[in-house]
Amino acid sequence: MHSAPENKLRIDKWLWAARFFKTRSLASQAVDGGKVQCNGERIKPARAVHVGDELRIRQGPYELVVVVRALSERRGPASEAALLYEETPESVAARAVLKEQLRAEPTFEQKGRPTKRDRRHIIRFTEGG
Repeated sequence: MHSAPENKLRIDKWLWAARFFKTRSLASQAVDGGKVQCNGERIKPARAVHVGDELRIRQGPYELVVVVRALSERRGPASEAALLYEETPESVAARAVLKEQLRAEPTFEQKGRPTKRDRRHIIRFTEGG
């Protein structure tokens, strides 16, 4: 079996092994889509990642900034995957602030058409009556 040198590994393989993405193809698509940057520049999925590289990973509304601490071709349990990187303190703080902002925003879930009772409430609310 062919194995990559210990000092470098494809970025899409590392992102998958570090459990940022469920599959390698999802990791590859994220890199292609510009959602992953290495040392401040846009990269391709085949780009080699090295220990000490700084990665910016956008997942939904969140952006993580992590420093690569170790390389692994094998996708292991989450406890092992957490040892492959270290999130910067600024990234942790920014994520916590964004989480609070998102929690404070009002959410509105409309499931299907409003019932007659709902419609009366809507009319009362919009007309101020």
